[in-house]
Amino acid sequence: FIVISGDAFTNIDLKRAYEFHKEKKSKATLVLKREPIPLEYGVVITDGNGKIIKFLEKPSWGEVFSDTINTGIYILEPSVLDYYKVGENFDFSKDLFPKLLRDNVPIYGYVMDEYWCDVGDLDSYIETHRDVFIDKNKHYLLGKDPVNGIWLGENTIVEKGVEINPPIYIGENTIIRSGAVIEPYTVIGKNCIIGENTSIKRSIIWDNVKISSNCEIRKSVICNNVIINNKSRIFEGTVLGSHSIIESYATIKPNIKIWPYKKVGEKIVLKENLIWEERDSKKLFGDRNISRKLNQNISLETAVSLGAAIGTAIKPSGNFIVSCDEYNLSKLLKSSIISGLLSIGAQIIDIKSTSLPICRLGIKYFNGDGGIFIGRDIVEEDKVSIEVLDNKGANIDKNLRRKIENLLSIEDFKKVSGDIIQDTVSIDNFSSIYLREGKKQLKFIKEIQKEKPKIIISSPSKNILALGEKYLLSIGCNVETADYNMVQREEGIHNIVLDKNGDLGIVYYNNGEEILISDGFNIVSAEKYYLLNMLIGFKTGELEKATVPYNYPRIMEKIAKEYKINIEYSKSNISEILRGLLDRENQFQYILNFDGIWASGKLIDYLIGYNTTLNRTIQELPEYFYIKKEIPCKWNHKGNIIRRLSENQKDNMELIEGIRFIEDKGWALLVPDEEKPIFNLYIEGYTEEYAEELGSFYDEKIRNMLDKAP
Repeated sequence: FIVISGDAFTNIDLKRAYEFHKEKKSKATLVLKREPIPLEYGVVITDGNGKIIKFLEKPSWGEVFSDTINTGIYILEPSVLDYYKVGENFDFSKDLFPKLLRDNVPIYGYVMDEYWCDVGDLDSYIETHRDVFIDKNKHYLLGKDPVNGIWLGENTIVEKGVEINPPIYIGENTIIRSGAVIEPYTVIGKNCIIGENTSIKRSIIWDNVKISSNCEIRKSVICNNVIINNKSRIFEGTVLGSHSIIESYATIKPNIKIWPYKKVGEKIVLKENLIWEERDSKKLFGDRNISRKLNQNISLETAVSLGAAIGTAIKPSGNFIVSCDEYNLSKLLKSSIISGLLSIGAQIIDIKSTSLPICRLGIKYFNGDGGIFIGRDIVEEDKVSIEVLDNKGANIDKNLRRKIENLLSIEDFKKVSGDIIQDTVSIDNFSSIYLREGKKQLKFIKEIQKEKPKIIISSPSKNILALGEKYLLSIGCNVETADYNMVQREEGIHNIVLDKNGDLGIVYYNNGEEILISDGFNIVSAEKYYLLNMLIGFKTGELEKATVPYNYPRIMEKIAKEYKINIEYSKSNISEILRGLLDRENQFQYILNFDGIWASGKLIDYLIGYNTTLNRTIQELPEYFYIKKEIPCKWNHKGNIIRRLSENQKDNMELIEGIRFIEDKGWALLVPDEEKPIFNLYIEGYTEEYAEELGSFYDEKIRNMLDKAP
C-alpha cells in the first residue's frame, strides 16, 4: 500500500521510494524530507543505513537531533495492518509506527530530494504558490508558457491602465478593470472580476470571485464564489470561505478566518473569526427602501413575489404607478415586480424611465393607490433601490413595510385567474407633464427670461441631466452641462462655476431628489441647504409651518422665531417627513427638499424675483456647529447599549428617537441605524469647540461601552 496525506504538495518520484522500500525489505517505509526548522513537524531519526530508531513529535530546539521530518507519505506491507483492530482510533504516526519500532519490525526512512511542502497551514499554502512561480521546473503546472512572467488564460480581459507585476497567474474568462494593481506571486482563478483601482498583493483567489472597485487584498486566500464589495480591505493571513460576502467599506483584520456562506456587514471591522454568522438585519426594508444586489440577495423570482406582496399589502386590485431610472438593471427588475403586481389583479400604469419625484407626481396625477420606483446605485452598479410609495407618494410607513415582509416570508398572497389579469397601461411622455406642472410652481418666469442666468448643471444620470436641462431652458435660463466625473467631489461644481463665470452650479443626485448648489462662493448641501430653503420659504411667505427632522440642528428654531413661524419636529425617517409635507396644500417644503429639478427652478425664481444672490441669502443664515459621526456596533449590541444609556434616565435626556442628551454646551443624539451595524451620532454645539468636545465625549463613551459589551 502507498498512503499519501492529502495536505501536502510534492513532485516526489514514488518509483524511487518504492525501490528503496523493496531494497531494504522494509515492512513500513516513511518518506522523509530535510527541513531547516523542524519544530512544527514530526522528526524522525535514522541510522546510517536509513533504519528508523526514534520518533520525536514537534520537538523543542533542545530536542532536535535531526532535521528529517515525516512527510505523511508511507509505503506499507499488508502485514503491518494486523496491528489495527476494527473500531479503534488508530493513527499511523502515534500508534502504528511506535508499535512497529517496539516490536523490532524493520521500518525505514527514505529521504526525498524533490519538492515537498505541507500546505495544511495558510503561510505554507501561499508559499507553495510562490515556489511554483520561482522554480521553472514546475512551470508546467501553470499550463502554457508565460509572456514576460504572466500566465494569462483564454478570453481574459485586462483593461487599459492595469498594472501587473510578474510573476502572476490569471485564469480564463477573467476581467481585470482599469486602474487595478496586481502584485507578484498572485494567483487569480477563472471567471473572476477585479474592479477598478483594486490592489491585490500576493494573494490566492479561486474561481468565480467578484472583487469590486478600490479594494485592498493582502496575502489572503479568497475561496470560490466570494463577493467583496467596494472599498473593503482584507489584510494578510485572512481566509474567506466560499460564497461569503464582504459588504462595502468592511475591514478584515489580519489572520481572520471566515467560514463559507457568511456575510460581513457594511463598514464592519472584523477582528475575530466568523463561524456563526451574525445577521446584519432580518428585515427586507431599510429606513426608506429595499436596497439589494441582483442575484446576490434579490433574484428576479423574488422580485415577482415582492410585487405580489406589495400589491396585497397596499390594495389588491389597486391602481399602481411604476417607473424606474434609465439603467437596464432597473428595467429588468421593474418587469419582474410588475409581473407580481399583475398576478394579484392590480392595474399598472407604467410611466417608463423617469425619476423618483416624477413617480410621486404620477401617483397624485393618476389618483394611484400606490407606486414603485426602482433606481440603480451610483457606485455599486449591481445594486438597486426599490422605493415603495403610498397613495400620497410618500414612502410607506413601518407598519406597511412589516406587512409586506410578513407576506413575502410566507408567500401569503392570492393570485387571480388569467381572465382577471389586467393590461399594463404604458405612458411614454409623462415627463412632459412633469415639466409643465413644474413651471406652474414659479412666479417670475418673465424676469428669468429677461435675465437669462447662466446655470451649469451635472448629474450621474443622463436622464435627469437631460430633464433638468430641458426644464431650466424652458423657464429662460442659459444652461451648460458638465461631466459628472468633474463634480463627484463637492468642490468640483464650485470650480466649474468659477471657470465658466456661471451664476449658479447645480448637481442633481439620488434619483432626482437631492441637489447640491454652488455660486462660486459657497457650496450648499444637506443641513445647510435645508436651512436655506426654510429661510427662503419664510421670506416669501410660502412656508407657514416648517417640518424639521429630529436629528437636524436646533439653530433652525432661531430662524423660525424671527419670522414667527411654528416648527414641528418629525422623526428622521423619510416616511414620516414626507407624509407630513405631502399632506399640505402648499408643497413648498416638499419641492425644495425632495424634487431636485423643481427645487432648482424655485431657487432661481427666488433669486431673480427678489433681486438677490445666493451668497447674500446665505449670509443671513445664523452660524451653527453641527457634527455627524458613525460608530460601528454589532447588531446584537445595539439594544444593550441603548438600554444601559437610558436606564438612569435624567432630566437632560429625550427618548423620542434614539437618545438625545441635552447639555449646557449643546446636545448629542444617538440613533441606532436601521440598515447598518452602526450607531449614528449627531452633535450640535454652541461653539465649534463645544461641538467637537461633545462629539469626542459621546463617541469615546459609546466605544468604551461597546468594548465591555457581553
